[in-house]
Parts: sequence; structure tokens; C-alpha cells
Amino acid sequence: MNAYIYKSTKKEELYLYIIRKDDFSDVPQALYDSMGKEPVFVMELELTPERKLARENVDTVIKSLANKGFHLQIPPPISSVIDFKEPAKYKH
Repeated sequence: MNAYIYKSTKKEELYLYIIRKDDFSDVPQALYDSMGKEPVFVMELELTPERKLARENVDTVIKSLANKGFHLQIPPPISSVIDFKEPAKYKH
């Protein structure tokens, strides 16, 4: 299965995978609008169960494309200062 990947002009590291180049007809309008003025084409990628993707599970992407016609890759969570367990070893 081929996927066409577009990046958001509004949100960094937000990517949209679709099954037909420049055909956003399966993408909900609100999602399309949230990507900025117009998503920017990044690359075409052939997806197979054996292929490894950097941030996504390839099986999940293939299923999303088959069932919905698109897949949204959201940015990774940003570590919060609340996540740090140990205090700094700061000395005056």
C-alpha cells in the first residue's frame, strides 16, 4: 500500500498520511483545517508489514488508511518538569 505523507504548516511534527496524492476527500474538514492553510507534501512511502517507521506502528497506519482513508501522526509528548523525580544537586 502506498501512502502520501503531508506535514502541517501550523503544528510541528504533525503528519497526515493519505492513500491518494493530493486527495483529502477522506479527511474530516476540521482536521484538514487544523493543519494550516494547506498541508505540505513530504514524501510517498510504500507501506508493508515488514517496514519500520520512526514513530508509528506500520500495522496501525495500514489499518487506519484501509478503514478511514487517512492516518494522523501526532507530535510526541513533551516532557514536563513534573516528570522529573529527583531534585537537582544544586549547591550555593
